[in-house]
Amino acid sequence: MIAQPQIQPMTPQEYLEWEEQQPIKYEYINGEIYAMTGGTLSHNSIALNLASALKNHLRSKGCKVFMADAKVGVSHNGPFHYPDVMVTCDSRDQTARQVVYYPCLIIEVLSPGTAHFDQGRKFRNYRRIDTLTEYVLIEAETMNVDCYRLNEKGKWELTAYSLEEATANQTEMDVHFTSVDFQCSLSLIYEDVVFPEETNRE
Repeated sequence: MIAQPQIQPMTPQEYLEWEEQQPIKYEYINGEIYAMTGGTLSHNSIALNLASALKNHLRSKGCKVFMADAKVGVSHNGPFHYPDVMVTCDSRDQTARQVVYYPCLIIEVLSPGTAHFDQGRKFRNYRRIDTLTEYVLIEAETMNVDCYRLNEKGKWELTAYSLEEATANQTEMDVHFTSVDFQCSLSLIYEDVVFPEETNRE
């Protein structure tokens, strides 16, 4: 994200109307807008892998899967973000045309420039969404998935999935998103991803 200091603070409605006319996407936080920067090919592959698998899993189940061009609103007054992947199974989002307000699952693929923000301030914003029960952070340069789930006591618990977590008898690890009862292998999430060490060997 890159801040746009030359533009005066906007109301949420001004932002929504203004952004529809822009050639690129902008996030909105406390009246300020931030241009969205492009991701890497690995970033794109991970998001596409998950969105495709989730779409197949949730077909005919009353849920919708969205990728990076879909905006989520923490409330009708913002903030407004663009998650890499999100799922909503709430009937109030079924006819939404501009903003999703009631997601149950949000997934962010980490990049060096946004990792700190995704892990910190953005997660604090997302936790204000009443319907959200699962927040997933996926590293793009190593096979690691951190899944935060809201437990019955209203606390967020972390479950980490990585090859390092696998036992001696495992050659693969399955990742489970409980909010939509979806399970897949770690290798499916990272299908077609080229890691930095592989590039260096070439």
